[in-house]
Amino acid sequence: MYSIGTVAKKTGISSYTLRYYDKAGLTPFVKRDAQGRRVFNDDDLDSLALIRCLKQTGMPLEDIRQFISWCEAGDQTLSERLAMFETQREAVVAQIHESLKNLQKVNHKIDTYRQACQAGSEAAVDCDVISKRSSAELLKQVAAYEIKHPL
Repeated sequence: MYSIGTVAKKTGISSYTLRYYDKAGLTPFVKRDAQGRRVFNDDDLDSLALIRCLKQTGMPLEDIRQFISWCEAGDQTLSERLAMFETQREAVVAQIHESLKNLQKVNHKIDTYRQACQAGSEAAVDCDVISKRSSAELLKQVAAYEIKHPL
């Protein structure tokens, strides 16, 4: 069993946010001790990781609350949960495509400024032309970057 402070350290979710999630109805699974303090177990940490994931993908708290409610309702809501995650996957894929387009622009500027540094002047390079690459090409570029710059 973990205290709210320990959970905050383990998850990176602040104590304030954990309390907010509780008041917002996102953590009905969290138990309380005899003094009324929240106590978390390992399953709760997994649930918090999922809540954080959904939040980071842009899912509104209201939808996350609905998901939690469906989980508590049991197997009769499996199809609703599946539909929710399929919809969220589409949203994440759209975010990835948008991020890839942004990455392409950032990489273009890096290339431009490298050329300008080598030439000694920004005026010596063509700053306006961005080559168009497919999502697959951009994903390969991201993978190559990750190999060169591991976390």
